[in-house]
Amino acid sequence: MSDIVKLSRSNGVFEIVFDRPPVNAIDAPTSRRLGQVFDEYRRDDGLKCAIVTAPGDRIFSAGWDLKAAAQQGENEDAEWGVGGFAGITQMFDLYKPVIAAVNGRAIGGGFEIALGCDIIIAAETADFSLPEAARGVTADAGGLQVLPRRVPMNIAMELLLTGRRMSAAEAHKWGLVNQVVPLAKLMDTARELARQIAEGAPLSIQATKEVVRGIEGVPLPETYRMIKERRFPVHAKMLTSEDHLEGPRAFAEKRKPVWKGR
Repeated sequence: MSDIVKLSRSNGVFEIVFDRPPVNAIDAPTSRRLGQVFDEYRRDDGLKCAIVTAPGDRIFSAGWDLKAAAQQGENEDAEWGVGGFAGITQMFDLYKPVIAAVNGRAIGGGFEIALGCDIIIAAETADFSLPEAARGVTADAGGLQVLPRRVPMNIAMELLLTGRRMSAAEAHKWGLVNQVVPLAKLMDTARELARQIAEGAPLSIQATKEVVRGIEGVPLPETYRMIKERRFPVHAKMLTSEDHLEGPRAFAEKRKPVWKGR
């Protein structure tokens, strides 16, 4: 199998272009390959922000490869690899930011890839849908778990039960999508956002994601106790790092900080 993931690196930004014609469907081998890519990103200290996208203007990803399910007997218990389905939907210890640049239709598992990211930038012509109920399956790689946390419950239920397409504009209205831009500006917008993130202190960026994920659903007073008790390893490491001293020093000296990630 030729590599269906095209990778590039520039100034700490990792671009992941998923390209498996005709519709970027995901079978188990593809999922394992994507998992390898996200694991590489997780482990590389030189990479600070990732962008995941697809080529063209028609489709981001059609999700689970149902032909593989029908012809090869692939099911939900398949070995999807590190990070779960598509390599990102269950990589809960990936504390580096990931931006989804959604260029076209995000269907089923394709929508769930976007839900696994921290920020979603969508082309004006993109749309999102979870048609699993009409296929005899469920959106259990993030649709069921994540979508009701991102949009009002009744809206999530409507999407999950009917499988209707939600336009990029509607997704933006509900706060699911950060920005909607013309397709021609999609990657420039995502890259500028990634550049801004990559300029931050690496441990501070990772600690932010670690803590925000870790306190989700926790009563507010307890969140403060968790932080004070140093229950988050990356956050605790950040507090005793060289970068923790460098930031205020650089600000006082009116210069750009030199981050070391330690």
